Amino acid sequence: MSNSIISAEKDTQVGNVTDLDLDGGEVFLRTNGFTNDRIQELMDDRARNKVLIRKVDLILMPLLAGTYTLQYIDKSALAYSAVFDLLTSTHMTSNQYSWLASIFYFAYLAAEYPWSFLAQKTKMAKVVSGNVVAWGAMLMITASCTSFNGMAVCRFLLGVFEAPITPCFMMIVGMWYTRAEQPFRAGIFYSCNGFGAMVGGLLTFGIGQTKTIAVWRAIYLILGGITVCWGIVMFVFLPDDIISAKRFTLEDKALLIGRGRLNRTGIINRKIKWYQIREALIDPQVWILFFFMLLNETVNGGIANFSKLIIKGLTGNALTTVLLGIPFGAFQLFWVLSGTYIASRIPNCRTIIMCAYLMPTIIGVCLLWRLSHETRKIGVLFGYYIVGAYVCSLVLALQMPATNLGGYTKRTTSVALVFLAYCVGNIIGPHAFLAKEAPIYQTGCKVILACSSAQFVLAVCLRLLLIHRNKQRDAAAASAVGTDGAEAAAGDELNDLTDFENPRFRYVL
Repeated sequence: MSNSIISAEKDTQVGNVTDLDLDGGEVFLRTNGFTNDRIQELMDDRARNKVLIRKVDLILMPLLAGTYTLQYIDKSALAYSAVFDLLTSTHMTSNQYSWLASIFYFAYLAAEYPWSFLAQKTKMAKVVSGNVVAWGAMLMITASCTSFNGMAVCRFLLGVFEAPITPCFMMIVGMWYTRAEQPFRAGIFYSCNGFGAMVGGLLTFGIGQTKTIAVWRAIYLILGGITVCWGIVMFVFLPDDIISAKRFTLEDKALLIGRGRLNRTGIINRKIKWYQIREALIDPQVWILFFFMLLNETVNGGIANFSKLIIKGLTGNALTTVLLGIPFGAFQLFWVLSGTYIASRIPNCRTIIMCAYLMPTIIGVCLLWRLSHETRKIGVLFGYYIVGAYVCSLVLALQMPATNLGGYTKRTTSVALVFLAYCVGNIIGPHAFLAKEAPIYQTGCKVILACSSAQFVLAVCLRLLLIHRNKQRDAAAASAVGTDGAEAAAGDELNDLTDFENPRFRYVL
């Protein structure tokens, strides 16, 4: 019944195909006279493809990676500050500190979909770069706070301004790269969480030597100033989309759009299609990803905000705690890059990797929970270092909507739903770590163990669902041979079709 409703609404909205109904990339090709034969000729030129993708990498990856490094460091400024003098300087309790961690994601939750909607309707790069400047300014303002109330307001606004970054970056990767190339590219910038942990640790160690003002205020002022400068760089150099990018020739753009056709997900379409929103809401794949992300970020919300306090319980010294956190970043860098590289090189193994990279997290949290923090400190540290492997599963799950969903509005809606779960999980996570259980936080460890195990089951369910769908489509395609299949194949790329509408769409496992 739901499919018939979608079809009826689509017929009412669409009617005859117009430029508004076409994907923006197809409009560009038609306007500039690029035929299918010419596109295929460009795509067959392997040398040109390699040069072009290298150019795209050199333009996009440093900007995305740099932004993600700063985002992680800036978001972690709260955890770094708590190791030093934040709690005593602002007269905060441990429970209020937990709420500061959650408030950020309440804001993220409220702002993420409006920003994604604005990015689709206007210029994505300008939305991103403007918010980078704004969150840098908000960090600097935070340094003036003297109470929990002031910190809460600044933390909320920081969440508002950081909200569009990850969803927009996932959409950018989905726009510029083929499905085979997307996991590793997403992994490159997301692994900068690990790089950010290392750089942030070194920066904080250096800032921790200051004697002129409170260390936590110096952390916020310096990190905020760096971020404002970076936001200006983003504004100048990050392209809004393939079509308007200034550093590419018409043939380069045509080739990039032709490569995008291979994804069968479209390049960009600024028209909001309500039937695609409805389709996203009834797609089981979207809801599996939703709950996978909810569990994943419940884990993250606890680890990101309390792991450093666990390590401080081992050492008792703030500067030593900061230094011991640096290897955690190196491990996270390894987990994300290795997992996403394998996912890019081996077809249809993404859900398998999502399962495999949850195992170190399960082992690590067991070590944190069960080993003595007095006599087994090295074992506890090792558990802390390997627990971050879940981030690789996060990256692959984040990329799934851009990879496995057709229709621009359906993709943006699904990304928004997944990030809703992202926010809710990060709100829940810190509250599982009870102050009375410091420094082991037994309840928090149990919650992480339960969430990671449930994620494993969800990843298996997702794989089985996608295998079933591909088999159904292969069977339908085989029975359609010799009818009007060739004609449909020639035309299915001209519209902004969802994966449900396009019979040639195949899901990546």
